[in-house]
Amino acid sequence: MQYPFATIRDASTGHGRGLAPRSGPACALQEPGSGRTCTGAAAAHTDRGSGGRIVTRRSGRLAACAVLLMMAVTAARAELSSEELAKIAQNPLGNIVSLPFQNNANLNYGPLKGTLNILNIQPVIPFEVNQEWNIITRTILPVIAMPALSSGIPSQSGVGDTTLAAWLSPARKEGWIWGLGPTLQAPTHSEKELGNGNWGLGPSAILVHLDKQSPWVFGILVNNVWSLSSDGHGGSYSHGVIQPGINYNFSDGLYLTSSPIITVDWRAESSQRWTIPVGGGIGKIVHLGRLPLNLQLSGYYSAVRPDFASNWEIRAQMQFMFPK
Repeated sequence: MQYPFATIRDASTGHGRGLAPRSGPACALQEPGSGRTCTGAAAAHTDRGSGGRIVTRRSGRLAACAVLLMMAVTAARAELSSEELAKIAQNPLGNIVSLPFQNNANLNYGPLKGTLNILNIQPVIPFEVNQEWNIITRTILPVIAMPALSSGIPSQSGVGDTTLAAWLSPARKEGWIWGLGPTLQAPTHSEKELGNGNWGLGPSAILVHLDKQSPWVFGILVNNVWSLSSDGHGGSYSHGVIQPGINYNFSDGLYLTSSPIITVDWRAESSQRWTIPVGGGIGKIVHLGRLPLNLQLSGYYSAVRPDFASNWEIRAQMQFMFPK
């Protein structure tokens, strides 16, 4: 269960009324979802200049610096097999620092059938409370490239809303492992069309099962985020994510995976509320020198979706792992 957690919760949807990305809960895993979209139509006709590209380049440079810094302090690869590393990567509550870059290409999005691309930069940092408890944190920064929605609504690119989640979890390495905590959404978008102007907060829960003697790792994430105000652009929101995940591991670090991100917009009309994808993919643990990398490629078809939503999502992920 390689959880992307849908930061941009259902960026492939416009729930029939507005097609610009609307803010929502974590799409943790963008999410959930894999993304979030903002509520209202992309009515503002903003400048198509270099602002979005500058933000994207800056975000890329910051991410590259973070990777180089973490690689520099990684003295040696942990004595773990590729299968063990794969299971650690599939456990969202694992006590390991990691830096995933997850790219979600949402195809046939909007009335012009363009591609909505969302790159989620989502560092995971655990903190040991004591020998029995951990706090696992995950920050998700989405970098969005939204296609033109009409002749009067041009394409946009920039940073979306940031999601921070933290789970209190028992310090277990196998068996049933649970995590509970809050999810915070911050309006950090660089363009109005790429987010919502209101802060959001809500609960999040994870349940995962893994066994060192079994090739299976499976579990589920559930969360919901409500806006804390309604005076910002985009208005109030209530968005939820349900993300089941199942993985089958082979001995050489190769694995099969399915982790669809089911999203719901409780403020939308009933016929435009749910996005339910089906699909799966493949992953592999490789090494960059001493550094383990978790690579993954998967595809999901949205069997249930709002009007003008993306029907296919291609998800590619590269996760830098820093085992103790």
